[in-house]
Amino acid sequence: MVSQITRGIKISVLTSFEGTYFKNYKIHFAFSYEITIENQSKDSVQLNSRHWEIYDSLNDLEIVDGEGVIGKKPVIKPGEKHTYSSGCLLSSPFGAMRGYFNMINFTSTRSFRVIIPTFRLSAPFALN
Repeated sequence: MVSQITRGIKISVLTSFEGTYFKNYKIHFAFSYEITIENQSKDSVQLNSRHWEIYDSLNDLEIVDGEGVIGKKPVIKPGEKHTYSSGCLLSSPFGAMRGYFNMINFTSTRSFRVIIPTFRLSAPFALN
């Protein structure tokens, strides 16, 4: 698990290899990840959007931007957590992801960026 705190918001990531799949006559490697967003600040915050950089050892960088996470824009009060799961397909057994969440602080009404630390995606059978 990797974790990072930005402005009192702790992001923790847990990853898992889910298996191989054929899609469009090519093999793909499926990974899941669980993100926990913990509000360690004194203010309520809301997650508005996300930005991902997905690195695949056999492909170019893929950028994904979108509103909320899995169709939600959670409000996280001080001391509370929001956890969600998602995943990605890579064309190789190795890759990584990193990014950020755009959030708003309800007390100051200011937007801010919370870093999602780089986390590695690796199929166990491909490791030395």
